[in-house]
Amino acid sequence: MAFEPPRRLVTALRETAQPGDDWLEKLPEAVERAVALRELTVERVHVPGGRSGLVVLVRRADGTPAVLKLVPPRSRPQSERAALAHWAGLGAARLLDPESSDGALLLERLHRDVSVRSLPEAKALLEAAGTLRRLWAAPPAGHRFETVAERTGRQAEAMRASAAADAEVAPLVDAALAAREELLAGGGEPRLLHGTFRQSKVLAGERMPWLAVGPDPVVGDPAFDLARLVRDRVEDLIASPSGASITRRRVKKLAESLEVDQERLRGWTLFRAVESGVRALRVGRGQDAELLLEFAGWL
Repeated sequence: MAFEPPRRLVTALRETAQPGDDWLEKLPEAVERAVALRELTVERVHVPGGRSGLVVLVRRADGTPAVLKLVPPRSRPQSERAALAHWAGLGAARLLDPESSDGALLLERLHRDVSVRSLPEAKALLEAAGTLRRLWAAPPAGHRFETVAERTGRQAEAMRASAAADAEVAPLVDAALAAREELLAGGGEPRLLHGTFRQSKVLAGERMPWLAVGPDPVVGDPAFDLARLVRDRVEDLIASPSGASITRRRVKKLAESLEVDQERLRGWTLFRAVESGVRALRVGRGQDAELLLEFAGWL
């Protein structure tokens, strides 16, 4: 299959590429193998697509529309597969090839151009939160999913390095790391979480009105999952003269609607905003970093 990977994907993957990483170069061959193995007919590559993997619109042998998704090994496709299989279509896109092990995913096709983000803000938050609640299941016995402690531990190391190199971000990093330590000391029953949930990850479907896509699953405190939703449309929050008070009200409303401790949600929102902000600085996305760190300062 001859094609050019979407520019958004190429740019995002090159920001985090490691020496010797040739996944993008081998991507056309990987698509051809995955298509042949599943006896699919390719319609087109979804453009502009996402930043973490390639999405190809396909049809199965019986004519059913579907989506073929390929992501680099560092994005843990087998972990995504395991989470989707565990959810079995409840709140998330249905996995159509649960037995495959080649790293590609064949998924129920949703309306990829219609996300919850297209709704008015209040309605979008309500629908997104309802979708997220359905995903918070008890993890399967003997699971191998990364835990919140493990993931944030890796992130904390990178944050410390950024703080050491940039005195301006050090106070926020210190506050975020202190919040993490306190949060890891408490918490209730761990749940299987989406891991990278936000409004644009909730798409319109036929089987259900809204279904989540693109998990990077992790097991732990539900407040960690909800924290990313708090800062959705951060550019609008920053532009608003009452952005700080809107953010505090959003934390309160989301915590109450999903029965999550408000202080835990505030703490994880702080940690995740600072982590994203310093990561944006590392890869040269200065404008994104400025927005995220200003937002974190409100918390």
